[in-house]
Amino acid sequence: ADNLVLDQFGEAPFSKGPMLKLGVIDDNAHAKQEEYDIRLTDVSDPISSLSGGNQQKVVVAREMSKELNLLVANQPTRGVDVGSIEFIHKRIVGVRDQGTPVLVISSELDEVLALADRVVVMYRGRIMGIVPADTPRDVLGLMMAGVPLDEAMSASEEHSDESGEGRTMEGETR
Repeated sequence: ADNLVLDQFGEAPFSKGPMLKLGVIDDNAHAKQEEYDIRLTDVSDPISSLSGGNQQKVVVAREMSKELNLLVANQPTRGVDVGSIEFIHKRIVGVRDQGTPVLVISSELDEVLALADRVVVMYRGRIMGIVPADTPRDVLGLMMAGVPLDEAMSASEEHSDESGEGRTMEGETR
């Protein structure tokens, strides 16, 4: 229960003055457990006793339950099951659709492409390029290997010309 309000202990509705409202904290934990399908025996269980996926769900539930000026989601679905991945992705998109800027940091290319409007590709701490999410995967792959955007686009076009098919930046076949 405590981990779901970790940075909100001093705020309403979880406290009044210096006193914590344990019943409200407990009710919040039960609601988040149900809403986010957090698998645990009791809401008072220490977070260290939960599986990695359920620990991740606790963090997602806590962070998405407050007013956000910016959501930074670093590896948001690491360690969670496939159903939870879809649920978390829908939550992130929902936050974005409400007008909150979202920055997703992920080593999972499919996750980035499912959530992003734009993709910043980095290699060894350097930005290789900023591209639309519908950029062809071969271009993204080259950039992920350290090839700057303009060179990756040229290499992709050369490869497409050799194979007889060309692609636009949006990934459509010409």
